Amino acid sequence: MKKLAAYVGSAANVERVYSKDTLQTLADRYDFIADGKTLTKEELLAHPDAGTVQYLFSTWGMPHFTNDEIRNSLPAAEAVFYGAGSVQGFAREFLEEGVAVYSAWAANGVPVAEYTFAQIILAATGFFGRLHIPGSGNVWSNRPDSAKWPGNYEIKVGIIGAGMIGKMVIERLHTLEKTEILVFDPFLPEDKAAELGVTKCDLPTLFAQCDVISNHLANNPQTVGMLNAALFDTMKPHATFINTGRGAQVVEDDMIKALQDVPTRCAVLDVTFPEPPVAESPLYTMPNVYLTPHIAGSLGNEVHRMAEYMAEEAQSFDEGKLGRYSVTLKMLETMA
Repeated sequence: MKKLAAYVGSAANVERVYSKDTLQTLADRYDFIADGKTLTKEELLAHPDAGTVQYLFSTWGMPHFTNDEIRNSLPAAEAVFYGAGSVQGFAREFLEEGVAVYSAWAANGVPVAEYTFAQIILAATGFFGRLHIPGSGNVWSNRPDSAKWPGNYEIKVGIIGAGMIGKMVIERLHTLEKTEILVFDPFLPEDKAAELGVTKCDLPTLFAQCDVISNHLANNPQTVGMLNAALFDTMKPHATFINTGRGAQVVEDDMIKALQDVPTRCAVLDVTFPEPPVAESPLYTMPNVYLTPHIAGSLGNEVHRMAEYMAEEAQSFDEGKLGRYSVTLKMLETMA
């Protein structure tokens, strides 16, 4: 007998993330209530078949359910398959009620790692410090001596947080010759650091020594404001800071001052806090700050990969296998 399933959350997002092929794959494998329509939380809880639904499929826009709602209205739930990255907004209660949670964090992490690696390559060549500013005419005032940037040979890169995305970036960095990788991650054991081919260090060492610094800290209360003046003020004169983690991890005023004090430093920010920056933020006008509107995650056709991963995880779950992308309560302590 087929498992009973439901799509829940944002209908527009489910339609965007779950390709026609993946929707058909899931339709062939499971019986979806409401004829496969994506239900809001209220619609799901009010549906007469809610109590027998075993699998929930979702993506960005997954609503939060309380423990009582899960226990009383979704008593048959066995697993949630989340076709997106962070599960911090909803996973804890399901896990506490014994419902398995799977996340496409690895699929969503691929484009983040690709974005980051691309920015590191550009930063080490002095791309951001030497880039012609649009509208500035034929004056190349921001093109200092190129020898001050290391290029991509014998470069020293700092990775803050060696979680899933950090590890993907490290893997790509090893394709460069003679790259020294410094990592700050209190949760990374020494033997795992050796396997990754990296050197563990504290944040002050990382900021002071690295040519490019990339933030991949987990998004939790402990990391808010962790990156501050004591660190940014020690950056090398031609170092670049890249942030694809979370804007709240940066004390923005401290970073801005460090970039203003030494204008050959650069920052590439895919995330800010708030996001986007407030209207009067100096980030919009500083010539050594490069803003991208949170594009490092899955975009365009890349989002289909997230749903495909979840379809694969559901099949593994059917077969009694753990799967590759299950989430645990312990993981929530360090996951983004």
